[in-house]
Amino acid sequence: MGRTVAILVGPEYEDLEVWYPKLRLEAAGFDAPLVGAPGASFRGKHGYPALVERAISDLDTARLAGILAPGGWAPDKLRRDTAVLDLVRGVHEKGGLVATICHGPWILISAGIVRGRRLTSTVGIRDDLVNAGAEWVDEAVVRDGNIISSRVPRDLPAFGEALVDFLSG
Repeated sequence: MGRTVAILVGPEYEDLEVWYPKLRLEAAGFDAPLVGAPGASFRGKHGYPALVERAISDLDTARLAGILAPGGWAPDKLRRDTAVLDLVRGVHEKGGLVATICHGPWILISAGIVRGRRLTSTVGIRDDLVNAGAEWVDEAVVRDGNIISSRVPRDLPAFGEALVDFLSG
């Protein structure tokens, strides 16, 4: 497994949920590129710009240590892209890190990987996770095998620590 964790980015992503993990992973020595449509640039919900650093189509799951699905409104758009879902499934199937926060689990739901798993999220999509067969819990960070989930931006310090622990472990 490589030392690259792909961070999915799209329109109206949640600024902190992209940049905090990106910087935390890079500080720990991991490559954490923003991935999405080739050459795209997106504004976060709070206006911070994100330039796609690598196209989803250029990624090889065999070379990824993990993938991060942050929140905001971007997950609702990203989960409609079969290349995104294939990438998430590929990383999951090989046991790589699948990390998600806030509304990000929408992507995992659409990828079909939450049934029988224990996750958390923003309370706003609790029913979506439950209806997809997951057990939803209200905790800052939940690790179920290779899936690490978190609720909202205030949980980012614990989330960042859990990501680095998993990848270093």
